[in-house]
Amino acid sequence: MFGRLASYSRFVKVEHTLFSLPLLFSGALLAAGRLPSLRLSSLILLAGFGARTAAFALNRLIDQHLDRLNPRTAGRELPAGKMSFGEAWGIGIFGVALYIAAAAAIAPICLYLSPVPLVVFAGYPYLKRFTPWAHLGIGAADALGPLGAWLAVRQSFTGVGPALWLGAFTFFWVSGFDVIYATMDESFDRAQGLHSLPARYGRTTALQISGVLHVLAFLSLAILYGLYFRTTVAFLTLATLGGLLFLEHHLSDDVDLAFFKIDAVLGFGILGFVAAGVARPYVMGGSVIALVAEGGLR
Repeated sequence: MFGRLASYSRFVKVEHTLFSLPLLFSGALLAAGRLPSLRLSSLILLAGFGARTAAFALNRLIDQHLDRLNPRTAGRELPAGKMSFGEAWGIGIFGVALYIAAAAAIAPICLYLSPVPLVVFAGYPYLKRFTPWAHLGIGAADALGPLGAWLAVRQSFTGVGPALWLGAFTFFWVSGFDVIYATMDESFDRAQGLHSLPARYGRTTALQISGVLHVLAFLSLAILYGLYFRTTVAFLTLATLGGLLFLEHHLSDDVDLAFFKIDAVLGFGILGFVAAGVARPYVMGGSVIALVAEGGLR
C-alpha cells in the first residue's frame, strides 16, 4: 500500500507544492490583512492541493505518448508501466473532486467559478502542439492561484488590485522558469515537431526571453510594493527576490538548481514579502510603527 502511495506521490510531483502553496497563502494574506481562520486556511490548502493534483494528472495523461518517446521522461509512472491508465484517471478525478468540494465549502461563488481553472489545466498541455509561446499557458494556470485565494477570503473581486499584481508576478515568473525547464528538451521538441521557445529560437534566445519575463515579474512585485506596501522589511525582501531571479538565470545551466531549489526559495520569499507588507511593521521614510491589528491593506 505504501509503495503505491509513493508511486502516486511521484506521479503528481507532490514536492512541487513548494512552488504553489506559498503563492496561495500570499493571495489570502493580501485579501485578509492577516492569516485567515484555521478553517478557511485548511480549505484553501485542500483546494490548492486538489487543483494541483488534477492539473498534473491531466498533463501526464495528455502527454503520455510523448513522455514515452522522450528519454528524460520515459521513466515516469505512466510511460514506464508503473501505473495503469485507470489509476492515473482515478488520481485526476480525486484531485478534481477534492478541489470542487473545498471550493463549495468556502463559498458558492468559489464553486460557481471552480471550472475556470480546470479548463485552463486541460487546455495548456495542448499549446505546445501549436505555439512556441506555450509556456505562457502554465503561467496563466498558476496565476489563478493567488486570485482564487483572494476570492476565497473576500468572496468577491472588490479591491482586487493587489492580487492582480501578485497574479501578474506569478504569470511572468512561472512562464519564465518554464522556458528554462524546456531547455532540457530542446532537441526532442524540435525532432517531434513540438513548439517551445528553445526549439523555435534556440537556447540562447529562449533564455533571453525568459530573462525579459522575469524582469516583468520583478516589476510586477515592485509595483505591488510601491502601491500597497512601502515598508523597510518588504523593500529588503523585494531586493532579495530580485537577486534570486538574477541568480536563477546565472545558474540556468544547472536546471535542477535553478528550477527546483531556487524557485522553492523564491516561493517562500514571496510569502515573506507579502507578510512584511501586510503587517506594516515599519513605514519607509519615517519612524511610524503601525500595529498589525490595524488590519492590513487599506
